[in-house]
Amino acid sequence: MDREVRFNVLLEVLMAWHLFRLGRWSFVHRRLVAGAWAILFVVLGAGAATLAGQTNDNFELSGIESTEAFDLIQERSPQAAPDGASARVVFEAPEGQSLSDPDNKKVVDRAIADLTTDGVLSVADPFTAGTISEDGRVGYASVSYSSTVVDLPQSDKDALEDAAQAAEDAGLTVAVGGDALAGETALPIAELIGIAVAFVVLALTFGSLVAAGMPLLTAVVGVGIGVVSITLLTGFVELSSVTPALGTMLGLAVGIDYALFIMSRYQHEVRQGRTLEEAAGRAVGTAGSAVVFAGLTVIIALAGLSVTGIGFLTQMGLGGAFTVAISVLIALTLLPALLGFAGRRVTTGRLSFLKDRDPEGGSERTNGRRWVETTSRFRWPALVAGIALAAIASIPVASMQLALPDDASKPAGSDARVAYDLIADNFGAGANGPLIVVVDTQGADEPAAAVDAATTRLQEMAAQDGSDIAAVVPALTSDAPEAQEAFAQQLEALQLATITVVPGSGPSDQSTKELVADIRDAMADLPGETGARALVSGQTAVGVDIANELTDAFPVYLVVVVGMAVFLLIAVFRSIWVPVKAALGFLLSVGVSLGATVAVFQWGWLSSLLGLDTTSPVIFILPILLTGILFGLAMDYEVFLVTRMREAYVHGTPARQAVIDGFAHSARVVVAAAVIMMGVFAGFALTDDVILKTIGFALAVGVLADAFLVRMMIVPAFMAIVGDRIWWMPRWLERFVPNLDIEGERLASRLEADGATTA
Repeated sequence: MDREVRFNVLLEVLMAWHLFRLGRWSFVHRRLVAGAWAILFVVLGAGAATLAGQTNDNFELSGIESTEAFDLIQERSPQAAPDGASARVVFEAPEGQSLSDPDNKKVVDRAIADLTTDGVLSVADPFTAGTISEDGRVGYASVSYSSTVVDLPQSDKDALEDAAQAAEDAGLTVAVGGDALAGETALPIAELIGIAVAFVVLALTFGSLVAAGMPLLTAVVGVGIGVVSITLLTGFVELSSVTPALGTMLGLAVGIDYALFIMSRYQHEVRQGRTLEEAAGRAVGTAGSAVVFAGLTVIIALAGLSVTGIGFLTQMGLGGAFTVAISVLIALTLLPALLGFAGRRVTTGRLSFLKDRDPEGGSERTNGRRWVETTSRFRWPALVAGIALAAIASIPVASMQLALPDDASKPAGSDARVAYDLIADNFGAGANGPLIVVVDTQGADEPAAAVDAATTRLQEMAAQDGSDIAAVVPALTSDAPEAQEAFAQQLEALQLATITVVPGSGPSDQSTKELVADIRDAMADLPGETGARALVSGQTAVGVDIANELTDAFPVYLVVVVGMAVFLLIAVFRSIWVPVKAALGFLLSVGVSLGATVAVFQWGWLSSLLGLDTTSPVIFILPILLTGILFGLAMDYEVFLVTRMREAYVHGTPARQAVIDGFAHSARVVVAAAVIMMGVFAGFALTDDVILKTIGFALAVGVLADAFLVRMMIVPAFMAIVGDRIWWMPRWLERFVPNLDIEGERLASRLEADGATTA
């Protein structure tokens, strides 16, 4: 036996054997295991309570033109804070009145004076800034703060709220937009919906309330440890508010599912006559192996987001990967410990209205067996119909538009949404997201002439037919000699000037994104003509730049993550075609998920069912984030479903019959896992936060498509068509790929050889 073969045999024995020992040890030493996890949770919770910082909803990225402009302003004018918090306070006079009426003007002036605290850099008075509507009823004040959203003192927030409330009490309608008052996301309803769905499904699957409660308990503990760890990290690193929410979503979903698979195998082993201790060890040694590798695919997919080099995506990916890793460890150790505490109650005390059925058994002619037999019999029609259905559902992807979330997507009636709508209705949608053109005159021989040249080009663009520029506000707005002198001095000192461009369309509209590109094209030859350069910035430009960076990073991410996961699946299944088929099936799931998301959020189909009252482009991070998360989850179902097929095949069952037998053994549990995961994600789709709503909906649809359309229709049909060739792997590759014994065949042989006792 050569070195590679000896290594493979050793690895496959050690993997399942050590997991078997871990499960049995945790069962026997249950008090120690439960106590260790409890202590860890308490310690991390105490640290999070004392050291936690704030999260934010900002998406920032260095090295792009829009943020480079922010850095330039900060460098030349240290007192400025281009990335500081901002607010738009919108005032509306009662019907038949005007803000210019003496009493109303006093109210507005008093409100502006009240919100001007030490942390406020500037307040644009609506009467002097010209932000009063034509009918005089609506006006807004733009407030800029020196601190970022995360660091904004509570005193500044209180002053803003008090000033708005005082004006409201005086008879005006007041709404506050911007990010200064953005609160952190609270998600108890989403979590409760997922837990409720999971409990019902688990109770029906196991037929026991005790058995149903254990996966829920372990998942909640895993999510708790993961979230408090992320919360503790906020005391040292600035994190997006989506990071802990995403960790909660994923940890709850995979935590329940992983415990479900091990629990199902445990009940099966007990029904086979094993002692409780040995059943726990065998369940972790067999189903636990699948959990480990399913978890690894999710972790690889999420951690792989770091290859994009985009900070907030890296945070989300690593936070989610950490929570998934905790869920795997919890399922392998705490679950067997809880089984030790529960004893026989896990397999007794069944619900009276349910049959005593083994979820892991395959002796009965279940609906799952009937389904796979029909699919295998009509394999070509099933394969063609499944692919065609996925292709049709993916058609909306062709018209997908991406954008940063803004106040237009906030719930109707919320302060931010009211402020946005009032500004859009009275000043045009573009007033909610003006573009800032920063002219860097450091290399210009005649700085003032360079600024004039840039301004002229923008005004010429605005004068063209069909232009999307509603207004151009020059850096110098007055012809008075003293104003010109002051501007010249400022230009000499700072060596930059800012020109404001108000688009005619909203911040997330496609035409506004095109306008950003058009302005940059118009300014491309400015350095050669004047020595100055023009940088387009503003939140809309930031969104455009980040979306472009994500598009460029996506192929690299896909190659790295899919490549690593495919290699892992080659080792798991000892096959070339199973991983390739799994990856191609995943692409169908992503297409269906993104297509449904575009149809609902962008086109407005059935949007009222999700509580949406407006259409908007898809959140710009969704494609790459969905790809990472859904790829990991899709490989979960591939591992759990195809593992039992391979188990039947390696025990001598013909390939096509192995597909049927393996599907019949695992389908019921996989269906339960998919329904639970859909319930968890659907709960988040019902929240008010548009980012989590979009991610939750896309993942729920993606799991639905992957579990039921791809894994339970297309996969068995394809495997029935290919037959034995599905398990083919070149002989030269077999020498280098470790045999991981995920089916537990060598573990069973070793236990029998060691004389393991059975009841």
